[in-house]
Amino acid sequence: MTRIHHRTAGFVAAAFMALALAFLTPAAPSNAAEFTMKFGTATFNDTQHQYIKFYKEALEKASNGRIEVGIHPRSELGPIPRMIDGLQLGTIEAYIGPADFFVGVEPRFGVFSTPMLFKDKDHATATVFDPALNEYALMLGEPKGITGLGIFATGSSNYAAKSPIMNLADFSGKKLRVNATAMEREKMRRLGATAVPLPLNEVLPSLQRGVIDGTMSGTAIFVAFKMNDVAKTITVTNDTMLVSLAVVSKVWLDKLPPDLRKIVLETGRSMQPKTHEWEKEFSKGLDKTWQSMGGQIHTLASEELAKMAELLKTVGDDITKDQPAVNEMLKRVRAIAGKH
Repeated sequence: MTRIHHRTAGFVAAAFMALALAFLTPAAPSNAAEFTMKFGTATFNDTQHQYIKFYKEALEKASNGRIEVGIHPRSELGPIPRMIDGLQLGTIEAYIGPADFFVGVEPRFGVFSTPMLFKDKDHATATVFDPALNEYALMLGEPKGITGLGIFATGSSNYAAKSPIMNLADFSGKKLRVNATAMEREKMRRLGATAVPLPLNEVLPSLQRGVIDGTMSGTAIFVAFKMNDVAKTITVTNDTMLVSLAVVSKVWLDKLPPDLRKIVLETGRSMQPKTHEWEKEFSKGLDKTWQSMGGQIHTLASEELAKMAELLKTVGDDITKDQPAVNEMLKRVRAIAGKH
C-alpha cells in the first residue's frame, strides 16, 4: 500500500475543503460593466466637457452600472477629424463638438454656422430644442453611422487675433482659423480675411508659429488656452452662434441590447436642458475670468455691426442655393427660429 506523507495528506484535505466551499458559497456579484463608452471632446472645463460629466453620472445610474462612461477631454482620443472617423468605425463610442465639424459626414450640419441666423445663444438653443427640430437634427447623421444624443448652443463665435480686431477694416488680410464649413469660409472672404480650417488642438501652436493671425472661437476656448499670451483682445460681434452636437457611434449602439440602447439615447436628450442651465451660469463668469487674466473684450460699434450684418445676411442662401437638401435645412431652421 502506498503511504501518503502527513503534510501531503493535509494539502489534499485542504484542497477538498476549498472545492466543497466553492460549491456551497454563492458567487460574489461582479461589478464590472458590460459595456464601456469612451466619450471624447476637444475642449476642457467648458460646457461640452460638462455635458459628458452630467451624461456619465446619469447613464451609469440609469443602466445600473451596465455601461461605464470614460471621459476624454483635450483631444485625448485624437484630433477632431480622427474622433469623428472613430465614431463611424466604432472605435470611439461618443463625441461632442461643434456641429460645423460634422459637415464631411452630413453637409446639412453646416447650416448651424450660418451668419445672422440666430439673435444670440439663448435664441439658438430655443430653436434647436424646439420639438419640430430637435429629433430631426439629432438623427441627421444616422445614415452615416452617427446618432445624436444632444444639441445646444454654447455661445457666440467671437474673434481673437495677435493684432486686435477693433473694427471691420481690421479683418482685412488676416488669416483666421475657422471650424470646417463653407459658410465660415464665405464669411471670412466677405470680411476680407482668409479662412484656415483647423482642429482645436492645432490653434494655439499655429498662432505661436504665425501660421494663422487669429481665430474664431467661443470665449471659453480663449480662456482655456490662456490665449491672452498671444491675443489679448476678444472681439464680440454675435454674427454666428456655436452649436454643439453630442453623438454616439451607431456601430457601438447597435451592439447594445434594446433596453440599454433606449437608455443611452433618452439619457442624452434629458441632459440637454440641464447642460443649457449650467452653461448660462458658466458664461456669466467667462468675461471676468478673461479680464482677470489681463485680456480685454471689445464690441464693434453699432454702425460697424449693422454693416457686418448687411455683408453677411445672404451667406446662407448663396452657399446653399445649389444644394437642395442643405437649402431645405436652412429654410427649416430659419422658420423654427422665427417662432422664438
